[in-house]
Amino acid sequence: MSSWIGIRALALGLAMLAGMAVPAMAQQGPLRIEITEGVIEPLPFAVPSFQPESGEAGQLASDLARVVAEDLTGTGLFRQIPASAFISTVSDFNAPVQYADWKAINAQALITGAVNVQGNTLDVKFRLYDVFSGAELGNGLQFTGTVDGWRRMAHKVADAVYSRITGEGGYFDSRVVFVSETGPKDDRKKRLAVMDYDGANIQYLTDSGSIVLAPRFSPTGDRVLYTSYESGFPRIYVLDINSVSRRVLESAEGTMSFAPRFSPTGQTVVYSLTQGGNTDIYTMDIASGQSVRLTNTPAIETAPSFSPDGSQIVFESDRSGSQQLYVMPATGGEATRISFGEGRYGTPVWSPRGDLIAFTKQNKGRFHIGVMRTDGSEERLLTASFLDEGPTWAPNGRVIMFARETQGAGGSSSLYSVDISGRNLRPVRTPDGASDPSWSPLQK
Repeated sequence: MSSWIGIRALALGLAMLAGMAVPAMAQQGPLRIEITEGVIEPLPFAVPSFQPESGEAGQLASDLARVVAEDLTGTGLFRQIPASAFISTVSDFNAPVQYADWKAINAQALITGAVNVQGNTLDVKFRLYDVFSGAELGNGLQFTGTVDGWRRMAHKVADAVYSRITGEGGYFDSRVVFVSETGPKDDRKKRLAVMDYDGANIQYLTDSGSIVLAPRFSPTGDRVLYTSYESGFPRIYVLDINSVSRRVLESAEGTMSFAPRFSPTGQTVVYSLTQGGNTDIYTMDIASGQSVRLTNTPAIETAPSFSPDGSQIVFESDRSGSQQLYVMPATGGEATRISFGEGRYGTPVWSPRGDLIAFTKQNKGRFHIGVMRTDGSEERLLTASFLDEGPTWAPNGRVIMFARETQGAGGSSSLYSVDISGRNLRPVRTPDGASDPSWSPLQK
């Protein structure tokens, strides 16, 4: 099948899996969409080592190409052709491409790049080629950063390639804040940490002196909300990522506040507050500290999450007698139940696209990560294990990260990711145990 057709098939397949409308296009030859039970045949691509354009760029050129390839293959949508299969090499970024040599090894996409280092400044440029049509896909791009931030440059290149081929936004140049866990299960130490989406560049944000839970990124990726038990009761803190400074969001004496999440503007926090044995949902203006109560029932109501446009909130409640999901206006008011399957539902979070809600489900002794439409229809379970919980969305709304705990007295927790089709379940590497992930927006 031609490269244009193969690349277009991949884009169409992605759209079908996401339940999106696909615009009509003129077909060039027999269109073949290889989707079987949600599985797309990965698109084969080649990434020769990028070309160093300065003496200091040699190793970086190789490392950049490697990370670009890892990003793309990690999606499950692309298959890298190994260098051992190459017939020709790329020794000059500006030289004409020998399309016949790449076509002979069935490379449908070719990515070339060049790297220049001057002091601590790193320049990376790349080009993406459709091998079978013998044409460059769009114009090449150039990214400038620092030598220390070379991995970000690789992620930016991979995001650009991913977007051009799939028609969707990328998610590689992003970070994840999570709870790092060490020690035995009966004396587990927990602290906040932040890392690149793929587990690299870990930075610890708190010490392990107190229990921390549920970190949540701000819409701009510069702040994190989390719950801490250092005072003996759960209290919400907001932490600045760059300075690692923090402040508590004050609540009334005798209350417990937890499960915070930013509004889409980043100026308001929605959270749960327990007072007198009753747990309801509130919002708070971060600047003034003024709070507003949104629910008022005898039920336990928690885990609120805003819709991307800020108009609605999804949350979990046992007001019907079991733990279920509800949607209400962001100003409070009547709530509509949206979960009606067997089992209990919790930790809902709205997709950045606004079309789906991810959740944790417990049923018949198993835990699942699932997604449903915002009205509760088309529920799909993506995972199943002893304990899967706490989904968080990639910036493009295609991938979900979550925590999985192993069974047994010494069971540990680790992070996994899965595509919204339920395919490409993958572990996310961390040096220690990990839980409660929260995905950032794309970095600026």
